[in-house]
Amino acid sequence: MTAFLIILSLFAVLLVGIPIAFALGGMGAVLIILDGLNPIIVTQALYSSVDSFILLAVPLFLLMSNILLKGGVGRDLFAAVQSWVGHWPGGLAVATVISCAIFAAISGSSIATAATIATVAIPEMTSRGYQRPFVLGLLAAGGTLGILIPPSVPLIVYGVLTEQSIVSLFLAGVAPGLLLAGLFIAFSMLYAAYTKAFDPLPKASWEERKAASIRALPSVGLALIIFIGLYGGVFTPTEAAGVGFVLAIIITALMLRTLTWQLFGEAVIGSMRTTVTIFLIVAGAKIFAKAITLYRIPHEISGLIIDNFDQVGSFIFVVCVALLILGFFLESLSMLLIVVPVLFPALLSMGIDPVWFGIVFMLMIEIALITPPVGLNLFVIQAVGKATLGEVTKGVLPFLAIMLLTVLLIYLFPQIVLFIPFG
Repeated sequence: MTAFLIILSLFAVLLVGIPIAFALGGMGAVLIILDGLNPIIVTQALYSSVDSFILLAVPLFLLMSNILLKGGVGRDLFAAVQSWVGHWPGGLAVATVISCAIFAAISGSSIATAATIATVAIPEMTSRGYQRPFVLGLLAAGGTLGILIPPSVPLIVYGVLTEQSIVSLFLAGVAPGLLLAGLFIAFSMLYAAYTKAFDPLPKASWEERKAASIRALPSVGLALIIFIGLYGGVFTPTEAAGVGFVLAIIITALMLRTLTWQLFGEAVIGSMRTTVTIFLIVAGAKIFAKAITLYRIPHEISGLIIDNFDQVGSFIFVVCVALLILGFFLESLSMLLIVVPVLFPALLSMGIDPVWFGIVFMLMIEIALITPPVGLNLFVIQAVGKATLGEVTKGVLPFLAIMLLTVLLIYLFPQIVLFIPFG
């Protein structure tokens, strides 16, 4: 009963409009004080929330992402991919998904991926006759690959919360990310073949392909360096983020010569704002997690789950339904920080692999990014495409179905996540 009242109170506070960071931190502080405990626990939780070397990767990856965004890397990526696949049926849609996947592998940010590729792809696709809802939905969904394909900021936060290897989580996200991108591509090609509502591009010459590929090569190389360095044990995630930041400056400022001091300043300020927001939410969640642990709420919920759901399948189904519903009200990072501390003891009790569950969780919070009324990618694409929310929402519906299908495939075939040997 206590657990139900606390969770109900938290949602009531959120519905009033109090920012998630202050709602979590305030609720946690009140619970600690009401239990007669020393308030110093609050300050200790605040300090421990940011006293993590791994979390240093977050601002560095964000800064790298914003520098690449300001440096126009998305245009070069899209042009290079388009030169190779643009003449296929639905070639521009295919190029959009591949560009999203590559940029996601560089930036680790869904919002940056959606915003970067959308600025190039929306005018290009609509001018070729693609229907606007499809274009907007494709880009909103394609942007979500930034959560799954490493490096991923939410996966870093999940790893910190659950004390799992960040490298293992990154590697576990590779195959599901590629699977999801492949399903998006397959749907786009079928859609294009069925509707025929587009003007096909002429096949690019080898000279055009060569020129476009050379210009995009440094950015693709950056993604490979980060991935190989992480997989080979050369970098820790934080070191990889630092290397990526330096290489992003070299690529945009020295090689492409597209990064000015003004754009660099804008990238720094944008990264700072996002970092502060994330860290405030993490700090608030740490206080709340400390409070509910003292109240033994995770253990109560864990016991309740084990008593009522003795099968892993039924447990995963209920969790996915709950996350689907929460996605209508909470943004992805908030869902991660509220739900994971509560469910994690139950995962361990039921013998569920935390790395596998982390990828399932990422897919479900990806869905939250494209479900109204708080799906951030919907608002990003709405702003870039100068569209209505209804247009974007209509366009993402088939992609929501594809993402749910991916969750089902990962449940039925867990080796999609776990087949990569971890060091």
